[in-house]
Amino acid sequence: MAMGIMSLPWSLVLALTIAVVSASDEVALLAFREQISDGGALASWNSSAGFCSWEGVTCGRWMPKRAVALRLDGRALVGALSPALGNLTFLRTLNLSFNWFHGEIPASLGRLHRLRRLDLSDNCFSSTFPVNLSSCVSMTEMRLRNNKLGGRIPTELGDKLASLEVVSLRNNSFTGPIPASLANLSYLQNLDLGLNQLMGSIPPGLGTLHNMRQFTVVRNNLSGMLPDSLYNLSTLEVLNVGVNMLYGSIPDDIGSKFPMMKTLALGGNHFTGTIPSSVSNISSLVALGLVQNGFSGYVPPTLGKMGALQYLNLADNKLEANDNKGWEFITSLANCSQLQKLILSNNSFGGQLPGSIVNLSTSLQQLYLDDTRIFGSIPADIGNLVGLNVVLIANTSISGVIPDSIGKLENLIELGLYNNTLSGLIPASLGNLSQLNRFYAYNNKLEGPIPTSMGQLKNLFVLDLSKNHKLNGSIPRDIFRLSSLSWYLDLSYNSFSGPIPNDVGSLANLNILILAGNQLSGKIPDSIQNLNKLSGDIPDALASIGNLQELAVDGNANLCGGTPQLHLAPCSISPLSKNKKKMQKSLVISLATAGAILLSLSLILLVWILCKRLKQSHKTLSQNLIVDDHYQRIPYQVLLRGTNEFSEVNLLGRGSYGAVYKCVLDNEERTWAVKVFNLGQSRYSKSFETECEAMRRIRHRCLVKIITSCSSINQQGQEFKALIFEFMPNGNLAGWLHPKSQEPTTSNTLSLAQRLDIGVDIVDAVEYLHNYCQPSVIHCDLKPSNILLSDNMSARVGDFGISRILQENTSGGMQNSYSSIGIRGSIGYVAPGD
Repeated sequence: MAMGIMSLPWSLVLALTIAVVSASDEVALLAFREQISDGGALASWNSSAGFCSWEGVTCGRWMPKRAVALRLDGRALVGALSPALGNLTFLRTLNLSFNWFHGEIPASLGRLHRLRRLDLSDNCFSSTFPVNLSSCVSMTEMRLRNNKLGGRIPTELGDKLASLEVVSLRNNSFTGPIPASLANLSYLQNLDLGLNQLMGSIPPGLGTLHNMRQFTVVRNNLSGMLPDSLYNLSTLEVLNVGVNMLYGSIPDDIGSKFPMMKTLALGGNHFTGTIPSSVSNISSLVALGLVQNGFSGYVPPTLGKMGALQYLNLADNKLEANDNKGWEFITSLANCSQLQKLILSNNSFGGQLPGSIVNLSTSLQQLYLDDTRIFGSIPADIGNLVGLNVVLIANTSISGVIPDSIGKLENLIELGLYNNTLSGLIPASLGNLSQLNRFYAYNNKLEGPIPTSMGQLKNLFVLDLSKNHKLNGSIPRDIFRLSSLSWYLDLSYNSFSGPIPNDVGSLANLNILILAGNQLSGKIPDSIQNLNKLSGDIPDALASIGNLQELAVDGNANLCGGTPQLHLAPCSISPLSKNKKKMQKSLVISLATAGAILLSLSLILLVWILCKRLKQSHKTLSQNLIVDDHYQRIPYQVLLRGTNEFSEVNLLGRGSYGAVYKCVLDNEERTWAVKVFNLGQSRYSKSFETECEAMRRIRHRCLVKIITSCSSINQQGQEFKALIFEFMPNGNLAGWLHPKSQEPTTSNTLSLAQRLDIGVDIVDAVEYLHNYCQPSVIHCDLKPSNILLSDNMSARVGDFGISRILQENTSGGMQNSYSSIGIRGSIGYVAPGD
């Protein structure tokens, strides 16, 4: 037999061999398809055509019957990855990214010794890193980002895959240290380990990888200082180490270290010192992010030398600008003709806002100057910055008028001018801002009528002019004709007079209408029943309103009618109206201060609507639109990723009504705290509503700042509610007063000065809540664990889940907005009167 085979022509032997291996590739591909659902994407995969013509399959030029590439990215394939793929031994490229593969990455892929490019990104692969991949010694690109892989990154990755040029493990759940063996990858150009749970320090050996162009470890738990060796990587174009626990300072000569740098992101760490002026020598720099650190001193006045700069974020530091010299950097930035985002929020900037800010690039899209100590006025020529779509000049000492030229910013989407001392009239030119959808100017000293031109803002869905006190006249009808107003309209605590226009019924999509604290009079128009997106406790006369959120009356003494619980005087019946149809009951919509607010909030999640005319009932879910002024509500999926599926690793603490997690959002180099409410707790709904209502009313530097909210459905199809707060990196006061370590040290104890400062902060917060809130707020559970400490050890009072909101009663005293629900507060901290 053997002699027979040997006597066969070599051409026939070769043909038989090719046929056998060809059949094995086809079998492997069919086995792969057998385990997935393709939704028709692989319809061409059938035996009637050779597999080399199948969708996504490429065969070799010299081995025409062998599969050398399988590219099925973005085909919506669902299922497990078949181990049979390991039999495609001539495969050089395997790209299955952007699908729904799950389970383990088969160990058999380690048999693909010719494999050069592996891309399994954006799937749902789980378990640990497939160590067998280290046998793919020809591999140059490994992309496994956006999966659910965990465990440690194996040292074999750096020991055996010497040809690697790209390693992307971003957004998984890898733990442990960065393997020092990665320093062996001398060809490595792109290393992306961001959005994992890596810890320890950055290996100094990585500084020897002189082909490195991109190094990203953003959003991990790395600590220590940046190795000096990293500054020797002159080829670096991207250095992103944001949102870790790194510390130290930026070298004075950084400008000569990175001549090719395009993105330098150090935000969300503990870096200190000044920003070296040499950074201006990095002329190629496109993005500079130093947000959320401890940088101090003046901003270098030479930043304008970075002609390619598009993004500059210096927010949340201790930077200063108390005189003209300190503001020279603004003048310099006028040379950055491509600048698109300038974010200077939450610094110690003082002095007068320089007029040169109007000379910045017309490409500038976002300007943030909030939470600073700047004073002066908004420059009259602010309208020169025609590219702006977001302007936030809030929580400052800015005064003067809103310039008329602001009407030239026709691309403006959001305008935030709240908590300043602006005065004068609202300019009529605001009506030119046809793209505007959010306008906040509350808590200023604006006066006069609302210009009728604001009725031209057809894209506006939020308008807040509350607490100006001197805005007066009648409310323009055109405001109530803006059908785009869907979030909220707040005109409370001003001096508006006259009746509510009948056009209020045009706001059919509105969620929240707040008119409290004015001088409105007359009967509420019947058309208010058209506001079918509101929700809450509904009077009989408004039974046809679909979702009324909250009902209250205060500050409008001349309004009349309504149900008894609204405590309004009855409307007088004139002789002309005796023969007319019986007057319907009326009310004023308010979300600001009345005692009925929390009574209606208790029904906010599941409200019974009595539709008498239709003789039926139905239930409606409502949402609290309690969000920070320039953050939108966050989807559940973003919180799921940011907390690593609410992992215990990110758990900050538990309370009676839920748990708090550390969360890093995908779209920002910032860390937040997410309070997830326990829906199994009997009073979670009231706690959620109470905290929302309390946090909506209050703004103070010594109170925890609420960022946004989430009201959604979780992975199990159950209701999910959460509040997102600013993250306090130093924990709570209880942890400092009672440290876990047995021996107190200078690192876990408070100095006398710190204790005094914390005490003063707490007193400031309580005084504000009791005496300056309208209405007053009683915390009811003030204890060390509810006192949080910021990065500079200043105190923030938090957890308003069982607070009381008080209103003035008719006798001039104060009363609770709803009845007591038993003992309120923690044992040992309950107020004596409770």
